[in-house]
Parts: sequence; C-alpha cells; structure tokens
Amino acid sequence: MTSAVTRVPAASSERALEYFSRLLEFETDCWDVHHAITNERMDFVLLDVRGEELFAQGQVKGAINIPHPRLNEESLSAFPPNTQFVVYCAGPHCNGTEKAAIRLAKLGRPVKKMIGGVAGWLDEGFELVKQEAEACA
Repeated sequence: MTSAVTRVPAASSERALEYFSRLLEFETDCWDVHHAITNERMDFVLLDVRGEELFAQGQVKGAINIPHPRLNEESLSAFPPNTQFVVYCAGPHCNGTEKAAIRLAKLGRPVKKMIGGVAGWLDEGFELVKQEAEACA
C-alpha cells in the first residue's frame, strides 16, 4: 500500500533539477537576504510592498517602502534599469509580493521575491526595525 506522498511518482532527476534551479531565478529566502544585509553585500534593492501603516510598525532593515499598487516608472525612476529588486510582503498568506513582482516584470525590471515575507523573517528569529517611510511616489 502506498502513501499519499508516493502515490504520484516524483519527477525524474533531470526535471527536478530544472524545476528547482528555475525556482531560484524567481525567489530568495530570508536567510540569504539577512546574510547580505549583515555582511554589507546588498547588491539589490529590498522593497517592502505592504502599505505604509504596516511598514511603520516594523520592516526589514534597509527596506524601502513602495506599496505594490504604487510601483510604476515614476516610483522607480531613482533606480538604474538593471537594478535587482527583492520584494516582500506580510507572508505566505499575502499575494502582494506576486502583484509587485508582476508590476516590476512588466516594467522590465529584474525581480525576485523573498519567500516567507515578514512572517518568515520573524520565524527565522530575525528582528524588524522601525524607521520613517521614505517618500516614494
């Protein structure tokens, strides 16, 4: 008798390699972002795409707040076209990250999402900071 886990066979190693490699083109995790911040290796712009009120309650150190509905050419005009963006929202229950990533991709901007968002950040034991929201369109 098989379990629900093995009832559907796993993909071939070749397909698994392709799939999991592709995932890393689209996402990064809280640990990698934290490592980049603490080691001063932020070669990306971290965007908190939640609303201003949630941002004011606490955010990842170094994040810039541009709520996803406000992502447009004007709000991104300070960043060179090849700027790598990493977006995050409240957590896995929030699709603001995907909405932001879609907007950035439509604008031709390189983008990854930080999986887990604020919830994942806190689950890893990392702290949020409080700062004034930067005025971004």
